[in-house]
Amino acid sequence: MNLEQQQNFSEILNLISTSKQKAFSSVNTILIELYWSVGEHISSKTIKESWGKSVVQELANFIVQKEPNLQGFTARNLWRMKQFYETYQGNEKLSPLVTQLSWTNNLMILSASKSDEEREFYINFCLHERYSKRELERQIKSGLYERTMLANKKLSPVVTGLPQDSTNVFRDIYSLEFLGLDTLHSEKDLQKSLVSSLRDFIVEIGKDFCFMGQEYRLQVGNKDFSIDLLFYHRELRCLVAFELKIDEFTPAYLGQLEFYLEALDRDVKKEYENPSIGVLLCRQKDDEVVEYAMSRSLSPTVISQYETKLIPKELLRQKLNQFYEYLDEKTNAKI
Repeated sequence: MNLEQQQNFSEILNLISTSKQKAFSSVNTILIELYWSVGEHISSKTIKESWGKSVVQELANFIVQKEPNLQGFTARNLWRMKQFYETYQGNEKLSPLVTQLSWTNNLMILSASKSDEEREFYINFCLHERYSKRELERQIKSGLYERTMLANKKLSPVVTGLPQDSTNVFRDIYSLEFLGLDTLHSEKDLQKSLVSSLRDFIVEIGKDFCFMGQEYRLQVGNKDFSIDLLFYHRELRCLVAFELKIDEFTPAYLGQLEFYLEALDRDVKKEYENPSIGVLLCRQKDDEVVEYAMSRSLSPTVISQYETKLIPKELLRQKLNQFYEYLDEKTNAKI
């Protein structure tokens, strides 16, 4: 097979693949719209004719009797369709989006989320990151919503003042349970494990991150320096430097990262790119110490913590609620 023929065959294969994807997307949209309509009908009947779970069970039995090969219309699923419709009906922002997700992902978001804000967050992340069932399940279990909301609230004025909008990009706590690291590990162990598990790490930090290098070399004057991990973020259009620390955050760590960001912006950043951002990933951090340290810092830096095991989602919810209460107290004190 010559090169020209191979290219022609590849083009045809791409056409087939694209059409298959469009067909799958179309079928999924029709299926979700069907579930919406069934849910709407059942919801209406529960209000107007007092349908209960026993009637819905009879409906499920009727469907099986008439269409024995029809899958997915158990009494439990029919009740979920009702809940699905009632949750999103009247929500002009979210109701068009749910048809773009699989039914499985819709159900996971529906059952795990406690508010419209949380549902909106996971729906948008699913669409943007194209999460598989396994990826979405992992992100929900790891409390992605709570970890991201905490980070949004703690971003320094320098970061929020950048030309690029970094909302929902960074995490207050990064969950690295997939590394299988021992409690006692070195920075080299952490760095090596992250590079070895790069696919899982990018799912954790976001699929817009593109890996540029480990121990990324910078030359300033006659001296060489290296950044632990360097990424490029497609949407932010900027370089993102990750520095790894296996102990608790101390203000002294900021100076090194600020130096790296200055070197990146002077010597590596393209003219059309936005200012570089640094992420200092520490084993632990005291939020008050971080706040004091960042109040005088002029560099766009995010101070985050990492965990080697999944944090219970409920604990993260409590932490988020406590932080909201702290912000309210702080605001009231100023008034």
